[in-house]
Amino acid sequence: MAVFGLGIDLCNVPRIRAALARFPARFRNRVFTPAEVAFCDARTDPATSYAARFAAKEAFAKALGTGLRGLIGWREIEIRDNERSRPTIGVTGRAAARLAGRPVHLSITHLPEYAAAVVVIEEETVSRRP
Repeated sequence: MAVFGLGIDLCNVPRIRAALARFPARFRNRVFTPAEVAFCDARTDPATSYAARFAAKEAFAKALGTGLRGLIGWREIEIRDNERSRPTIGVTGRAAARLAGRPVHLSITHLPEYAAAVVVIEEETVSRRP
């Protein structure tokens, strides 16, 4: 496997909790998709889940090489959960165009104070004959 990009991010859960308390609708609607909001709000501690998704989106943008400075949008990146398997990343719009179908691997972890995510984007390699 050739690596196209690698991204990692560490997010402070209390910072996300404060953003949710201060600007609840604005923060949710700017950063998260409706599916992510529904998932996080159903958790016992929504701030931890939001922080994990925030970290995953940051890590993805770093792996893609764009960051989140206008080249792609927060809501173009969706962290998808399946209770029976690992989380995955879905992309739309400019993020999907830049990703160009490359395989993406995501790992998320969290504690009461911190959430972290690592993203690896594979480079699609063409088979070469000797």
